[in-house]
This record gives sequence, C-alpha cells and structure tokens, in this order.
Amino acid sequence: MKRVKLYGVLAFAAMSLLMTACSETSAETEIEMSAETQTETQEETPEETLAGAQAEMQDETETQTEEPPEMWNKTTMELVRDMGYGINLGNTFEAFGSWVDEWGDGSPQAYYTCWGSPVITQEIIQGYADEGFGVLRVPVHWFNLMDDDYNISDEYLEAVKESVEWALDAGMYVIVNIHHDEDEMFANFAVDKETSLAAYTKIWTQLAEAFRDYDDHLLLESLNEEGCWDSLWNRWGGSAGKAQAYALLNEINQTFVDIIRSSGGNNTWRHLLIAGYATDISATCDAAFEMPDDPAGHCAVSVHYYTPSTFTILEEDADWGKAVSTWGTDKDFKELYYYLDMMKSNYIDKGIPVIVGEYGCVKNNKDADSVRLYLSSVCREAYERQMCPILWDTTGSHYDRSSCKMIDQELKANFQSVLEES
Repeated sequence: MKRVKLYGVLAFAAMSLLMTACSETSAETEIEMSAETQTETQEETPEETLAGAQAEMQDETETQTEEPPEMWNKTTMELVRDMGYGINLGNTFEAFGSWVDEWGDGSPQAYYTCWGSPVITQEIIQGYADEGFGVLRVPVHWFNLMDDDYNISDEYLEAVKESVEWALDAGMYVIVNIHHDEDEMFANFAVDKETSLAAYTKIWTQLAEAFRDYDDHLLLESLNEEGCWDSLWNRWGGSAGKAQAYALLNEINQTFVDIIRSSGGNNTWRHLLIAGYATDISATCDAAFEMPDDPAGHCAVSVHYYTPSTFTILEEDADWGKAVSTWGTDKDFKELYYYLDMMKSNYIDKGIPVIVGEYGCVKNNKDADSVRLYLSSVCREAYERQMCPILWDTTGSHYDRSSCKMIDQELKANFQSVLEES
C-alpha cells in the first residue's frame, strides 16, 4: 500500500486500523545504552558509548554456560509453530499524542487510553487466551514516558510488564517491540546514524535488562514498520540509495541481536523477531535484506500483510487509490498465495521462521462476509505455510474489551478451525 503516516487524533472506530499502515504499494504493483551505560562525561562520543555498553554487558555474561537450559532447546521454528495464531494489543501502549503530553496527568494510563482503549485489566488479557489466541503482540511507544537522555519511565515499563505477565500467566506467548518512534528516532537514522544508533542502543539495553529473566514465552522484536527510509531510497523510483537503505536496517537489526545476546540471563537464548524492510514482503524478500548473525540461532523474520490496501485500509476513495468493499475473487486469492509463497520459498524453506506480525482489515464500508473471508484466509494460508499470523486489532474492531470476547464468533470459529484442520 502507499506509505502513509496517519498519526494523531483520528476517529477511533473508523480510522484506528489506518494507523498501522507504513507501506504496501509495492504489494499491488509487483503482485524499527541503558541507565547503567549512561555516558559519564559529555565528551564521550556515541561510538564510545555504544562500545562501552557492549563491553560492559559482555563482561556480565562471561560466566554464562554455553549450553542453554532445557526450555531453550526448542528451535524458533518449533516455537513459532507452537504459537498457533495471535492478536495485537493495538492502539494501546503504542498510542501517543501531543495533547496527552500537554493535558494528561503523566500516567501510563493517560497514554495507553488516549486512542480509545479502556484501562487494561487481567480479564481483558485472559479473554484473548480464552478466545483461542496463542500469542499477544504488545506494541509499545516507549517515547511516551522517556526523558531527554532516553531513560524509560519505571512506571510506564511496569505498566507494560503487568500486561505482559498477565498474558504469560494465561499461557500465551508475548511479543514486545518498539513502535511509532519514527519522528523521535528512526527518521533521523538517515541523517545522523551515530546519534540514533546510540539512542536505539540505550533503549534496548534498558529493555533487555527489564525482560532478561522471562522465560521462552516472551519474544522481543527489533522494531515495527519504521525500518525504511524514502529519503535514502525511493522504492518506486529506481535503485539509487537502495544498498545504503538496506545496509542501515541490517546494521540496526544486528545491533539489536548483539544487545540482547550480551545482556545475559535468559536473553542469551531468547527468541527474537527481526523486522523486514518496511515489514513489506517484496522488500523483505529482496537479496539486500540480511538476517543478523545470531550465536543462539533463535531469530525469526517479521513481515506485515495488508494487501490489497484498497480493501484492507481504504474506507473511502483517496488520491492514491479507490476503496474496494469486497474481497474473495480468484484474482484476490492468487495474490494472497503469491505473497505468502514468496515468504515460504525465501524463508520457511530455508529454515528461517516467519511471523506475520500484523494483518487486518477495516470494517467500515466493507462487506462483512468479505472481511471475515479475508481475515480467515490470511490466517489459514499463513499457518498452512508454517507461519504465525497475528491479527491487528484495536478497541472495538474484532475483540470486545468489555465482554472479553470476539465480536464475530463466526470469525473465531474460522480461526479455530485452522488449528483443528492442520
């Protein structure tokens, strides 16, 4: 779909899914330094800070055993298969807005409810598990409560951890990422890589420390859709800058793996999710994208699927496309098979696990049967190709956070049949 930035105050029910879209036009034309490593002097360069942080973490892990405990002997491919299918805790911890900065009370709840979510409770989280979801993806905009030195608020971190632990207690897998930090950090990578990489390192160093003792049901994800830079490479205008753009994302993903692995504890073997280029299937299947080196061999690749965007994203006509209200023709299915087969041949068949971290569809001005068919089909076809599909969901979209049940029980039954028939 066309790369769009739809952050800000939007109508929660009608426009919430739009805020997940970063890029998919190519999908139709071609069928994302801890507190302990804070710089001690202002003269220290970003490179020195990064090197110092990694050296310190390496010292802490020298006593780690080479053989992982039994829980970590499961391959990432096996673990992804065990997840089944999942759902996103969307428009919640990744929600943000300048009005919250100015008029909110500074609490985590002020941020994660600002796009319409109720206060998250254990009952809401348990409901996801009860409705059949095996994994909960928790997108987080850590910049909501973070000081100028990139120190994450303890209160915000604890609020996220509370929801994570509720999901783990419910027997679910959980994925935690960094999300919607394009304006604060990712856009700047193209013009000041050293400073941005130092910030990225400090954020992930803190998160690695916070989650290091969690078991193998917790996965960490390097970034969301922000790993793409149109200022470096125009994907629709030739190859100029392409190598530089991919090299930048590859370096960020490698830095992520290095930070997590060197932080010790269970992070030595933790299963990690590596964001593809713009999480776009075609761009991620390009030879220029490289999976990072991982001594644990516990990495999966993440892509998103919102194709065709004229159906999944557009509720009304826009300057870049005409809204479509139905889905399910032979051509539609052929397109779905094309892209999922592309991921299978480029990753699954080569032993690299795949998680479709987001897929979904708006409901306004759409045929209800088509929406159900689309969501069911993506789930089924991804799962049959050994991938884990994770539905993008926001308050009132597909899961009712009041009743703690799926709004469309027929869709729930379709999802459950995917596991029963496999």
